[in-house]
Amino acid sequence: MTKQEIIASFDPSQPGLADQTIFGLPFSSQDSEIIVVPVPWEVTVSYGSGASEGPEAIFEASFQVDLHHQDFPELWKLGIHYDDHELITSWAQKSVQYKAMAQPIIEALESGASIEEHAQLKADLHTINQACADLHSQVRERILYWMQQGKRVVLLGGDHSTPLGYYQALATQHDNFGILHLDAHMDLRIAYEGFTYSHASIMYNALQIPQISKIVQIGIRDFCAQEAEVVQSQAGRVQVHTDADMKAQTFKGMTWDAQCDQIITALPQKVAVSFDIDGMYAWYGPHTGTPVPGGFSYEQAAYLFNKLAQSGKQIIGMDLVEVAPGEDDWDGNVGARMLYHMCGVWALNNGLEVGKRITF
Repeated sequence: MTKQEIIASFDPSQPGLADQTIFGLPFSSQDSEIIVVPVPWEVTVSYGSGASEGPEAIFEASFQVDLHHQDFPELWKLGIHYDDHELITSWAQKSVQYKAMAQPIIEALESGASIEEHAQLKADLHTINQACADLHSQVRERILYWMQQGKRVVLLGGDHSTPLGYYQALATQHDNFGILHLDAHMDLRIAYEGFTYSHASIMYNALQIPQISKIVQIGIRDFCAQEAEVVQSQAGRVQVHTDADMKAQTFKGMTWDAQCDQIITALPQKVAVSFDIDGMYAWYGPHTGTPVPGGFSYEQAAYLFNKLAQSGKQIIGMDLVEVAPGEDDWDGNVGARMLYHMCGVWALNNGLEVGKRITF
């Protein structure tokens, strides 16, 4: 069947097809404009765990998402496909293996021990850092594989270390771009707990990519002295909007609309979006690894993304990370709905047909 024949025979009002790809859509990767690449990895987790199970939780919850989205009612017709390459399975397996190896290192550090004085732990740390480097290289190549086919690729973590290879891939295609970073944390620690590629070091590692000219962070409410020093050393390359400062602006009468304008104006022409689910209020992702009181709402994030889509800036990439499932499917549900919205935002921004916004 041609893609048009598939569209004509598919009823988007019916429950998602469980034997199909993400969101119950009937499209192959060839027929899809958007490819979701899951990276089920959380080797260097330092507090709560479960992020490696996030992609699967989002995938399972996606079948309950109504496709007739108010902002993007025809988004589904573009096709969204979930990458199921055997690499994904190997990443999940290696995450379990190296996470177990990392835990004694973390426990030793928390007890005040020096890794330099423990030969086995030192060797294990080196092994883990190499394994993480290998992951990022493989992610980079997998992302480039899809990009070279003209696909828009969304990375779905895993912990927040997972998009580094994605940014490296983007850097081969674009000589100047920024990152819009939504998070409770700056993630600017340098090799946190000895792990070069810690989830808490992703934005510091991103700064080592010269093509990334600006990182604009919003929702920040937890950081250490080292991270503040990194921001100051970057001479404006990192712009931080703490949750406290943004709330103070709101209390003084500044609207969210105006704040969004301020955020978007600070970004360069080309933008990648990195969304750590813990940037939102904790009730949206109660099982995320490092929750912090405060944050922004689902609606605020969606509104910001909508404004970015129509701002004249070009979205070149998106990642969604740190969704961790609990005993129910709430976290996956929120993640799936945000993922679908993000796909719509990217499609609209790139001039693809997503239908006219529904009004009542």
